[in-house]
Amino acid sequence: MKLQENFEKVVENIEKVIIGKREVATLSLVALLAEGHILLEDVPGVGKTMMVRALSKSISADFKRIQFTPDLLPSDVTGVSIYNPKEMDFIYRPGPVMSHIVLADEINRTSPKTQSALLEAMEEGNVTTDGVTRPLPRPFFVMATQNPIEFDGTYQLPEAQLDRFLFKLKMGYPSMREEIEMLSRQANQSPIANLEPVMDVSTLIELQDRVKEVYVDDTIKQYIVEIVNRTRKHDLIYLGASPRGSVALMRASQALALIQGRDFCIPDDVQYLALYVLSHRIMLKPEARYEGKVAEDVIREIIEKVYVPIKR
Repeated sequence: MKLQENFEKVVENIEKVIIGKREVATLSLVALLAEGHILLEDVPGVGKTMMVRALSKSISADFKRIQFTPDLLPSDVTGVSIYNPKEMDFIYRPGPVMSHIVLADEINRTSPKTQSALLEAMEEGNVTTDGVTRPLPRPFFVMATQNPIEFDGTYQLPEAQLDRFLFKLKMGYPSMREEIEMLSRQANQSPIANLEPVMDVSTLIELQDRVKEVYVDDTIKQYIVEIVNRTRKHDLIYLGASPRGSVALMRASQALALIQGRDFCIPDDVQYLALYVLSHRIMLKPEARYEGKVAEDVIREIIEKVYVPIKR
């Protein structure tokens, strides 16, 4: 129960800044606990940057923002070694990626080479500069954003790189009531300025370790693999989810179970998270577009057709 209260405090803290986005806040916490990363795709001004800032302040974590531009270099992300004439040696100057929480703003505006520098760090948990490999701090969480409307001067993330993200989420516009409440809170000062941490980094690391201890029954594992396997055989899917998708879905389910106060996973965890974990990992055939279907529609169809395990 105490665990649930800790998680609830983090989500409530985020809601002091971002109104009406409890689901996105909860899923962000799930990704953080599962040691995954998030691609947040939405139009400008809906609170993408504020969401990750609120999350970092809630857990008292180091936070860095990288504004991705066409002229950004990989060394601007990972860091660079600079010669110190006094020491007669090179000194490593860490880049913004060497932080607990990194906001990769408009990641699709930079070159594939620079994108790869960040995505390699996300996958490997370390960065290599001048032949020296340096571990990233723990926890390490990236929330990358991209604008789905403007395509001029952008570099679309290839499927292999999209696969590195645990979730792909959308914020969406607030309701009229929520937007009025937002104006009231912003009248004098932004709520983010007075946001206080409700969890520390050491506690978060302990919780990340506990996620791996959440029990996943063999029937749940089979359920996950069956869903993922069907993405590789569906008539409307050109490229199905990889085994990394299966691992991601299991780890996210473990994190969600822990947040909900359980030490075991249930089919509901898998069903709820499958859309967010798998939709960006598949490529649809042209026929799907002619039928007016998107990836989420196809994943829902698959979930409906897979037998739900019942523990007897």
